[in-house]
Amino acid sequence: MLTSALSFIIVLGPLIFVHELGHFLLAKYFKIKVLKFSIGFGKPLYSKTVGDTEYVVAALPLGGYVKMYGEHEDEVVPPEQQHRSFSHKSVGERMAVVLAGPVFNILFAALIFFGFFYIKGLPENLDNTLVGYITAESPAEKGGFKLGDQILSIDGNITDSWSKIPELVQASKGNEMAVVVKRGEQELTLKVTPQFKRSTNLFGEEVGEPIYLVGIMKGEDLIYKDVGIIESGKAAVLTTWRWGHLIFQGIVKLVERVIPASQVGGLFTIAGQAGDSMERGMADLFYFMAILSVNLGILNLLPIPVLDGGHLVFFTIEGIFRKPLNDHIMAIAQRIGIALLGALMILAFYNDISRMVSQWIAP
Repeated sequence: MLTSALSFIIVLGPLIFVHELGHFLLAKYFKIKVLKFSIGFGKPLYSKTVGDTEYVVAALPLGGYVKMYGEHEDEVVPPEQQHRSFSHKSVGERMAVVLAGPVFNILFAALIFFGFFYIKGLPENLDNTLVGYITAESPAEKGGFKLGDQILSIDGNITDSWSKIPELVQASKGNEMAVVVKRGEQELTLKVTPQFKRSTNLFGEEVGEPIYLVGIMKGEDLIYKDVGIIESGKAAVLTTWRWGHLIFQGIVKLVERVIPASQVGGLFTIAGQAGDSMERGMADLFYFMAILSVNLGILNLLPIPVLDGGHLVFFTIEGIFRKPLNDHIMAIAQRIGIALLGALMILAFYNDISRMVSQWIAP
């Protein structure tokens, strides 16, 4: 529990700081007066005023904010101060300030990935015949397969690479197969009968034509190859893009109800995953931080009022119609946004508690 709490702070603190730093730096670039730069909410633990800005570290480290002068349309700003007011800047400048937070999170993720690849190397998955995943209720599980089993042969045919396994499964035509596996120092013969069904993608959707499956996936056997700055940079950009695309797909599948709402995780889930990463080593913890940073950037771009994406929608409408949205409409939109985020937080908290209870009562 202590490891999870510590790793949670180590991971979340820098991500919040980087996000708010993006807003802060762009505001300063456009000569906007920044009144407060706060990491956390609630009672200040540390406060120092430098120039126009009060820098605060608050007691509740679950977010942060940058308070700018003239941030609200109804705020009275004297004519001589309008050049330093957020609301008196152009739509493009305001959009840039809001967009900077998520963009900085995504750039920060790319920077972490770059450091990971440059220091540790690019991971390469070696070919092997180790069982790394077994589908629940699958023929493999019913046949007695265990994680880490090394498949030596199928029906007398040597399996010297993983690609041989699906070939031999298809060749069985659904008949029972004799699979020899190495488990520890033992060699065992397991009987398994493939099922004729469609394979599924990462989100559990059926894809492709039906084929014979036994319900296993290859285990990872990674080595890390030393690479230079250019290769590390390319890999960092590509990895950031892939994670961003995957997270966006996950959000879409959640809305489409392909992914059940029970899979939504909250702060306890993040803390648990951060703790697991920290136990595997600081390199894994930083890799997890990078993934979470991409996640934070993408989620903040969602067109939900009160999030950065919601503000970008409002500014886009203002740019098109040459005037800001009606205050009444804005107020309603903000309430809807708060309600949506509140409902999502309650769902995530409920799922976290349910998972913990399930673990406690599991035999």
